[in-house]
Amino acid sequence: MSTSQTRDPEPEIRHRTVDVGEVRLHIAESGSGPLVLLLHGFPEFWYAWRRILPALAREGFHVVAPDMRGYGASDKPEGIEPYGTVHLAADIAGLVRALGAPRASVVGHDWGAGVAFCFAMAHPELLDRLVVINGPHPVRLLRDGPRSARQLARSWYMFMFQLPGIPERVMSRDNYAMLIKALREEVRGPNALEPEELERYREAFAAPGALSAMVNYYRAAIRRKSQVHPRRIDAPVLVLWGDEDRHLGREFADPGADLTPDVRIVHVPGATHWVHHERPELVTAEVAAFLRHQGA
Repeated sequence: MSTSQTRDPEPEIRHRTVDVGEVRLHIAESGSGPLVLLLHGFPEFWYAWRRILPALAREGFHVVAPDMRGYGASDKPEGIEPYGTVHLAADIAGLVRALGAPRASVVGHDWGAGVAFCFAMAHPELLDRLVVINGPHPVRLLRDGPRSARQLARSWYMFMFQLPGIPERVMSRDNYAMLIKALREEVRGPNALEPEELERYREAFAAPGALSAMVNYYRAAIRRKSQVHPRRIDAPVLVLWGDEDRHLGREFADPGADLTPDVRIVHVPGATHWVHHERPELVTAEVAAFLRHQGA
């Protein structure tokens, strides 16, 4: 492992890089105690958790937010196959082991939720508890999503992402205007992203190889490249769901009793897909209360 010399303006957050096996991941971390991993979604990076990370650390946890492979300051393997869920889940398993923890609780949003589900299925011995935030179980999405015309319309971008080269050109145009506009307009309320925060995202998008890596998550998923074999998750699961999500139907909040028999679902009226930005205090409180029962 090597430790970065930079520190986030938030003094409680430390940064370093960790070798997790196939790749090296940049992590932001704070606190001590039981290990909690925070997994970001598309098109974010560890910075998505900048409010929740230190708040959870103050609740008595060792909280770690990685840039997942392909994002931020983490390694960015070339090609589509390295972004299959077997590899993504293995990264999280490698991170738990590298941090010296016997198990971890995992919190994931959007694609981070998908990776968290896959980690839970592939490495149940390393999982304590699972929290998903506006992210469907991948089995449910692939099984039921194509049957819903409304969900297919909401997921139009997933099909656009299959085109070689075109998504990268579109998203990088005018200094990443498309991605910045989406973040600026979709995150609502008093915690809407400020210009300086959006600039942090723009810098992350500009990292060499980042856009192709981000899109390759979707390419690998559609092509079923290196996917985790589905299995039931017996660990306790908490779902937090912003009900005004424009990308995912409310019905996908429920992973299904066949896939997650021990699940609690909390709907957040008025919140969008970006509930972790819009309602960080609520998310922190719900997650902390759920995790305090670790090992129970």
